[in-house]
Amino acid sequence: MKKLLFLIQLAALVAVYSSPSYASGGHGKKHGRGHHKHREVVVERHYYHEPEARYYPAPPPPPQPRYSSPDQRSTQGLVGGAVGSALGYELGKGDPVASGLGAAAGAYIGNGMSGR
Repeated sequence: MKKLLFLIQLAALVAVYSSPSYASGGHGKKHGRGHHKHREVVVERHYYHEPEARYYPAPPPPPQPRYSSPDQRSTQGLVGGAVGSALGYELGKGDPVASGLGAAAGAYIGNGMSGR
């Protein structure tokens, strides 16, 4: 019980004297005042005008390309190329060059049949 009473008195003493010590800057009673010489500092501030925001109109869209000739592709040419490629692959026994030549010949014949 004596320890508890002592702790309560100690806490009350700390609470009473802690506020005035912090109010004086943490130095206690009137310590630290008048020891520093304060000099007046002159600060020059130069302001400048910000440039105006300039808004420019959006550029016009680029012109669309114009095709001079109609599209030369046809469904018959596509089917002819696929059939020619398969035939070239079979006749050439898996040779890729024969397959490519068969595809070109089939597309040529298929486009010829469509009149293009």
